[in-house]
Amino acid sequence: MRFKKRYLFLLIPILLFAMCKSELMSFRRSEARTVRYFEKKGLEAPRFYTIETEGRSIHYTHVGDSTKPLVVLVHGSPGSSSAFLSFLADPRLTEFAQVVAVDRPGNGYSDFGRSEPSLEKQASALRPILERHRAGSAIVLGHSYGGPVVARMAMDFPELVDGVFIVAGSIDPELEPREWWRKPIDHPLLRWIFPTSMVVANQEIRPLYEELQAMMPLWEKVTCPVTVVQGTNDTLVPSGNADFGVRMSVNCSRLDCRMVEGGSHFILWTMQDYLVDLLRDMAEL
Repeated sequence: MRFKKRYLFLLIPILLFAMCKSELMSFRRSEARTVRYFEKKGLEAPRFYTIETEGRSIHYTHVGDSTKPLVVLVHGSPGSSSAFLSFLADPRLTEFAQVVAVDRPGNGYSDFGRSEPSLEKQASALRPILERHRAGSAIVLGHSYGGPVVARMAMDFPELVDGVFIVAGSIDPELEPREWWRKPIDHPLLRWIFPTSMVVANQEIRPLYEELQAMMPLWEKVTCPVTVVQGTNDTLVPSGNADFGVRMSVNCSRLDCRMVEGGSHFILWTMQDYLVDLLRDMAEL
C-alpha cells in the first residue's frame, strides 16, 4: 500500500514529540549507564548520593579518596552531572582530589523538572555537599550557568569555599541577553511541547539578569582564589564576562584569568587537560 502523504504530517509531530521526551533530551545519564562507563574504562564505580535539603532532593556523583581536597563540579543550563563524566573518570584529577559532580535543582535527578530560578537558593541547595565531603579545602567549578552559582556559593558561605573556578561563566548582568521570546514559550499552553530540560533551562535563564544584578554588591565577599577561563570565540557567553570577573574580584587572595584564543563555549571538554592542570595549581595553594 502506497504511503499517503497526509499520514506524514501526522507522523512527524508524533516523532518530534517522542524525541523531545526521550532520555537524550533530558541531558542526563542513569546511574546504571554511568557505572557501565566506568567499567569499560576499568575504573572503580562511582558513588551516588541523594540528600534532602530545604525541601529539595539533590542528587550527585562522588569519586576519589575522601581524605583529599574536594572539587565540586557544577553544570550549565541545560545539563546535569553527566556533563562532567570525563572529569569524574580522569585519573589526573582524582590523583589529587576527590570529585563531586552535582545535579543542580530541577536538573538531572534532582527533582527533575522542578526549576529553581534563584541563584541564592541554587547555591544553598549545594551547601550540604561541602559540609559533608570537604576535607581540608574545597574548590567549586562552574561552567556557563554554573559560573554564577559557584560565585554565589563563595559569597554566601566563604568558610566552606577555598577556591572559585569559573569556565565560560555567565556572570556579567549587562552581557546577559534578555530575549523577548522566553516569556511566551513558558506559557503552559506551549511549555508542554518542549523537553523538560529545556523548560527548566528557560525558567532559570529568564530571571538571570535580575539575579546577577542582585549579586553585584556581594562580589566583595569573595576572598578566596579565583580562576576565570574564557574562550575568545564563545558565541553563547561573551568573552567580556571574563573581564567582568577580573573587575569584580577585588578582594580575592589570588586572581588568575586565562583567555583561550579561539576557544568556544565548549572549552570545558576540548581543553580538559588544561583545566585539570589549573585545578591542581589551585588545590596546591
